[in-house]
Amino acid sequence: MENNSNKTEARKGFVEDFTERIKGIKATRWIRFGIVAALFLAWVVWMRTWWLAIFVLLLFDIYITGYINFTWWKKSKNKTLRSVMSWVDAIIYALILVAFIFPFIGQNYQIPSSSLEKTLLTGDYLWVNKTVYGPRVPMTPVNFPLVHSSLFGIKSYLDKPSLPYKRLKGLRNVEEGDIVVFNFPAGDTVATRFEESPRYYETLVKEYGRDAVKNNKAVFGDVIYRPVDRRTHFVKRAVGLPGDRLKIVDDTIYINGIAREFPENVQFNYIYATSAPISAERFHELGITLGDIMEYAPGSLSHDNLAALIPGAGANSMIYISPLTNGMIEKLTDSGSMLGKIKMSRIQKLFQGGDDRSAFFPFGNDADWNLSDYGGENGLYIPKKGDVLKLDPQAWTVYNRVIRNYEGHSDAYLDEDTGKVIIDGQPADYYKFAMDYYFMMGDNRDNSQDSRFWGFVPEDHIVGTPMVVLASFDTTRSLFDGKIRWNRILRDANPDK
Repeated sequence: MENNSNKTEARKGFVEDFTERIKGIKATRWIRFGIVAALFLAWVVWMRTWWLAIFVLLLFDIYITGYINFTWWKKSKNKTLRSVMSWVDAIIYALILVAFIFPFIGQNYQIPSSSLEKTLLTGDYLWVNKTVYGPRVPMTPVNFPLVHSSLFGIKSYLDKPSLPYKRLKGLRNVEEGDIVVFNFPAGDTVATRFEESPRYYETLVKEYGRDAVKNNKAVFGDVIYRPVDRRTHFVKRAVGLPGDRLKIVDDTIYINGIAREFPENVQFNYIYATSAPISAERFHELGITLGDIMEYAPGSLSHDNLAALIPGAGANSMIYISPLTNGMIEKLTDSGSMLGKIKMSRIQKLFQGGDDRSAFFPFGNDADWNLSDYGGENGLYIPKKGDVLKLDPQAWTVYNRVIRNYEGHSDAYLDEDTGKVIIDGQPADYYKFAMDYYFMMGDNRDNSQDSRFWGFVPEDHIVGTPMVVLASFDTTRSLFDGKIRWNRILRDANPDK
């Protein structure tokens, strides 16, 4: 009887204490709790992971009841402790906010290379919206905040626990012409000293051999595996969608047999002749990066050989090779500077040997594909979720990475004796794709490491789409000489859509 009486008194004491705590809460705090709780529950519904709703009880205690004394330091007599803990408290709140905003709403990214120039420029800082296609739930949830894959050469995340691919509901799917940020598909295995280099692991293996790359750590670093969401970020234009057939003929992209228009600022490499030398400042005004320019003055053998290929060029004209947009060509022509031009791709075709076939996707394909003519007569099929592929040695050449690396059948292989594809230990005549795939290309067509080199982008690698240029810095200029590109701040990051 006495034990039951104690329990009753304890329950009565808790109820009275709970009631007292609630009565003392100001209306403004109830409002704050209501807003935070509503946002949190909306996120739970969006996630479709209902057990997370239990954390509303923690929010209720933080804002209302206060049984867990998170603010114990505020009553301390130690002024230094209160000062330090106030900073810690602010940092924790900021990190919690960032932990929700960056994975589920959006994030800033920098353009590190020229593959999308002149639509996006090297040095642009973009706000990437992750809600358009639906945010991808983090696959490596335990990580150091605000760091992508490494910090001071050390992994910034834990491989375990890891979560399977899951994408929350978005506003729409990826559309043709979208500029898309994604994780580099061929970045699953990396040599750490080359992780941010265009010479990714597979190209290093081709050049030096797998054993040399693996064993020479002084040159190549460690060879490690990166989870999908920790692979290097790329930004390209989606030119082919799931289920499309893509081919390129004389630089024009055809989707399902229909030619597509060029983006406004697409550029190609040209050899061109001018009546006089072009100054560095004039190149800057035109938007041509000095590092992308090769020049040949009169009198050299290279100059004479190139001049012979360009209509209108003479013995005293200057010869340049650089990427040009139609707008740049018009300005040079209107000013009277340009005497003639020819695309580099046409010169390469003329001499049959400009592009190394082995560099292009799919590896092992013996077709005569290159940067400006790609995909063959029938076009390259881009996998669509649910579509069924008939398997043969040719299909295996094109889609083996999809089957093995992206869809998890790591033991799949082509039996050379029978010509049969073996998947999970069983001969397979057909394969059903588990994900959608995309074909991505840069607008700087002759200077872009894109799907023509390394293949399809799986849907689980998609991060988001850039919406606006937050800031832009020209790395070739000084602070007081045009380093900040004021005219690009808050500019639409995808003007062709």
